[in-house]
Amino acid sequence: MTTGLADLLDRQVRDRPGAAALVVTADRTPLSYRALAAMVDDVAARLRGMGLRRADPVGLVCANTAEFAVGLLGASRAGLVVAPIDPALPAPERAARLEEVGAQATLAGPATTGVPALVPEWTLRVDVSPAGAATAVLDVGAPAVRHVRGADRELSDQDALVLFTAGTTDRAKMVPLTHANVAAAVRGISGAYELGPADATVAVMPFFHGHGLLAVLLSTLATGGRVLLPEHGRFSAHTFWDDVRAAGATWFTAVPTIYEILLNRAARDFPGTDVAPLRFVRSCSAPLNTATARAVERTLGVPLLSAYGMTETAHQAASEPLPHHGALKPGSVGRATGVDLRVLDQAGQPVPAGTEGEVWVHGPTVARGYLSNPAETAHGFVDGWFRTGDLGTLDADGYLFLTGRIKSLINRGGEKISPEHVEDALAGCPGVAEAAVFPVPDPTYGQRVGAVVVPYEGENIDAEQILRYVRGRLAAFETPDRLDVVPALPHTPKGALDRRAVAARFAVSAQQ
Repeated sequence: MTTGLADLLDRQVRDRPGAAALVVTADRTPLSYRALAAMVDDVAARLRGMGLRRADPVGLVCANTAEFAVGLLGASRAGLVVAPIDPALPAPERAARLEEVGAQATLAGPATTGVPALVPEWTLRVDVSPAGAATAVLDVGAPAVRHVRGADRELSDQDALVLFTAGTTDRAKMVPLTHANVAAAVRGISGAYELGPADATVAVMPFFHGHGLLAVLLSTLATGGRVLLPEHGRFSAHTFWDDVRAAGATWFTAVPTIYEILLNRAARDFPGTDVAPLRFVRSCSAPLNTATARAVERTLGVPLLSAYGMTETAHQAASEPLPHHGALKPGSVGRATGVDLRVLDQAGQPVPAGTEGEVWVHGPTVARGYLSNPAETAHGFVDGWFRTGDLGTLDADGYLFLTGRIKSLINRGGEKISPEHVEDALAGCPGVAEAAVFPVPDPTYGQRVGAVVVPYEGENIDAEQILRYVRGRLAAFETPDRLDVVPALPHTPKGALDRRAVAARFAVSAQQ
């Protein structure tokens, strides 16, 4: 098994060199482990000659393409620390992130435009022939001129990655993950789902976050499977089922929003359960309501496994087990995978099974803290434990049930309300595809409960119908004081509900 990023491909190149590692381009051409490793070695050799030192951070600005995989693994093989950056971010924010991490250079995919030139920008292009022969071309231009800045001084040759948190309620923080963190994450994910050479998946989630990077790309390559990269480097509902068929996918993972899109289009797009040899699908990175989960399972004919994780724990901390390994408990995100979980009260004491408290995580995947942010590190990381900020309960069998985010709680006259709990009730109403709940300032109660819902395409449903449905399922103080039906909701780049944008867009109108 891999000990980190630098040797991730070694076993497969030795044991199965001709097997497909990636499926790429519009023609869905297989790219073998041998071909991938050769490009990685070429890029690593080129980078070593560009004035960079071991543990220097480099930015990687690229979509889900072969260039991302080659750039990531090549830079790691050269001893560098890689900071993936969302290519869709506005140029000033990309520049700010590169500056914060102390990047000495930036690797950019050929389709990436407007990358800020604070440091040398080197374009990476992968050329693939129809027969699967491939070459990597690294246009390096000016060499690196090394200077210590940003978080550079805090990194060492034990570090593999710097990932940015999603930043939906606060500014994104920088999380350093060591090679040991990465290896432990791969073991936990691949072990939970028994991933191996017979498995294949489609890259739905972006690689600049842990969900796509660790659960999809790295766990698959480390275990000898294959990953299909969609033509334009991002999820497309229009081509998704063709991609699943072409990959021979045995599983895929996505956020709830993607599942809502697939369900909404299923009547016209879903080709049937014989489209691929799926054995399970997975949901992570945002709460999945039970009604959606069961609808996905009925449509696809395979179990949907909910998982739980965050950047600070190298993605996965818990998952529902495969059916032959344990029970699937509705509403649960499963049991710990390679880490320890505990639920504590406000005094930092463990609570009894079934009692709500804050979820803490400890184990080999947990990062050491945040870069350049000692205050948040001191608050969030305590004696090797990470305070997630999530509320939940553990049952007697060790299954975790999440009940909300501490920072998201709505305080209505002293009653603490979980937006996620209200959203789950709203999403269970027939005809509702997605819901968002947010606080509305109120002079009497301090805050009231506001909500907006998105109906499924073609559904004609009004606010009063939805409120009648949830009144019997929520306490009176939890029931939204104001509810509007809207065509769409804002989401983060990885597909989770963007709560900050929701409140900014809808809270003011709900006050009127």
